[in-house]
Amino acid sequence: MSRPLKPLTLSPEEREKLMLLARRPKTSQQMALRARIILAAADGASNKDVAATVGAHVRTVAKWRERFREHRLEGLFDEARPGAPRKISDVQVEEAITRTLETKPKGETHWSTRSLAQELGLSKSSVSRIWQTFGLQPHRSETFKLSPDPQFVEKVRDVVGLYMNPPDHAMVVCFDEKSQIQALERTQPLLPMRPGQPERRSHDYARHGTTTLFAALDVATGQVVHRCHQQHRQQEFLKFLRKLDGELPKDLDVHLIMDNYATHKTPAVTAWFARHTRFHAHFIPTYSSWLNLAERFFAEITEKAIRRGSHTSVKELEAAINAYIEAREPKPFTWTATADAILQKLKRFCDRTSGTGH
Repeated sequence: MSRPLKPLTLSPEEREKLMLLARRPKTSQQMALRARIILAAADGASNKDVAATVGAHVRTVAKWRERFREHRLEGLFDEARPGAPRKISDVQVEEAITRTLETKPKGETHWSTRSLAQELGLSKSSVSRIWQTFGLQPHRSETFKLSPDPQFVEKVRDVVGLYMNPPDHAMVVCFDEKSQIQALERTQPLLPMRPGQPERRSHDYARHGTTTLFAALDVATGQVVHRCHQQHRQQEFLKFLRKLDGELPKDLDVHLIMDNYATHKTPAVTAWFARHTRFHAHFIPTYSSWLNLAERFFAEITEKAIRRGSHTSVKELEAAINAYIEAREPKPFTWTATADAILQKLKRFCDRTSGTGH
């Protein structure tokens, strides 16, 4: 008879951590296997049964079971292995990080691995490893724009509230214009994709005019009401509002989410909303187009129907836009971020960049 196994009891915190290690996509395969071994062993299974369940050798199960019993979670990590002595000191690492974050090379906007390596007397690969370890990417730059809207918080809560808890007997519709869509004709024919070779097109083109796409997205169904106009003045906006009024169900209120473009607030437009009381206008904060789901639809149509096209006229461009919208399969655009989560993320950004929290 084999020796009885010593019981393995997990605390709630240990079980939660082990389950995270076993399921997390970025966990190494070895660590995920060890976590599954301990979880199975803690459920009372024998080493032989655990080995059959996780697909490991019995001796492997016994090893990690004993390691965990003696050292708990720390025992699952590999012990330090001997290797070549370090050639770069902590002082040099600190200097590389400080130079990267707080200085710039003379006459340049950012460090490269070559320029910093030459400055510090290190190899390019050493600088690259330091940057990778500490998540530094001097060659990259991103943009941001904080909204100065004094009613930012109220508008975020209003719009997100419509997305996540729409009113009864009403539609939530996102409206926007995609202006200045150019009808571009490539100067030479497109070369089709073939094995080992992507589709190719000439870098230059001839312009044949522009159009503006007016689109209203029903958030609940993904259906899009659209029309193309040559301009986007209040006249075109009023025409589109009349089109919406004619096509949307008459028995439902319409909560229309849109941006702060001037034509959306002219006296004529305000008077139209006053006459059509089932329409309720909601404005997103300034510089917050990410809050309008119509922008997500515009990104979709740009990627799938406009950017790679070659059009000899505005009429041909508009036909391509209409063909895409008519052929697409409508799907709801689901919003998941709560207003509190958005505002907390903004607060963390402000704290990190300015320290003011405002």
